Amino acid sequence: MPADGKSLRAHPIQEMFWTRTGLLLTVLLVVSGLSMWVSGELDPGLGRNLLTALGTGTLVSAVVGFGQTLITASAAQRAMVTPVIEESRKALRELSAEYRSLNQEFFPTHVFEASTEPDPAFNALIMSDLRQTRQLWFRGFSGRYAAARMLLSPAQWEVRAVLADPRERGAISGRARHLARHQGASADFEKIQLTLHEEIRIGLVGLYLARARCAGIDVTVIADPPLDRVELFDDCVWITLYSAVAGAPSLYPRTLRFSEGSFIYDMQRAEFARVHAARDAHRFVLTPDTTRAEFCAHFGAITGSSLSEAEFLDLEAKFHQFRHEFSTKAELES
Repeated sequence: MPADGKSLRAHPIQEMFWTRTGLLLTVLLVVSGLSMWVSGELDPGLGRNLLTALGTGTLVSAVVGFGQTLITASAAQRAMVTPVIEESRKALRELSAEYRSLNQEFFPTHVFEASTEPDPAFNALIMSDLRQTRQLWFRGFSGRYAAARMLLSPAQWEVRAVLADPRERGAISGRARHLARHQGASADFEKIQLTLHEEIRIGLVGLYLARARCAGIDVTVIADPPLDRVELFDDCVWITLYSAVAGAPSLYPRTLRFSEGSFIYDMQRAEFARVHAARDAHRFVLTPDTTRAEFCAHFGAITGSSLSEAEFLDLEAKFHQFRHEFSTKAELES
């Protein structure tokens, strides 16, 4: 069968002669030719006249039949084959649209594999999403990366940040196990936990420094944060799989990007709403008008320790050092 229907339309005469009608026309032409040839060999008379009439009649029938068959084949082509081809194309278009819809609903638009260094392509794409969004909902461990990206972008957002509660051991242990796998047999679990506590403190100061870029930063601290990091924008959601076994030794785990119409996007948005409404979660809001004293009060309530001026300046310097190192490795504009 022709792949695109062109051969069927381009060679109707060839197809016609491979049918029984074509065989009949061939027989008529042979009979006509033989009759004319035999009549030419006979003397004038009744037999010659009959053969001549037979040859002429069969020749006329062959010509008329040829024309009629050609017209009929063309009409049948338009009446039967062409609609079938069009229906097939329509069905294929509908099937393709259905597959595209399924891909959008269940499959990621981008996949970035685990790595030991920040991926410039990954960070360029997520920064592009960040510049185009009005809302940024973040669920992670310390918020350092979110704060750094906000300070590297000129846009303003409504931000919701869900962070780990440093006073709960269970909130720290999951990320500590991931870092221990990255460091291998030489990992010091207690030292890793102290480092993670310090990262949360640095992340909180980073969010305070980024408050001027936002209409408001609604911070929620929970005792049992999921291990995977989620960054939700208006048009997409990014999921960093700290829970994935594959690529566990890598510092930066495998990351997937899903579009707004996906099942994962709706599920994560519903999860943010659930966490935001939880009564047992500690919440506070940072705005451009939040003072240093107000932030230090929130900081003390979350970490369980007060924040002096010297400690604040030290954490601020550590955050800016982290931001500079991260932006340089990720090839982001500083």
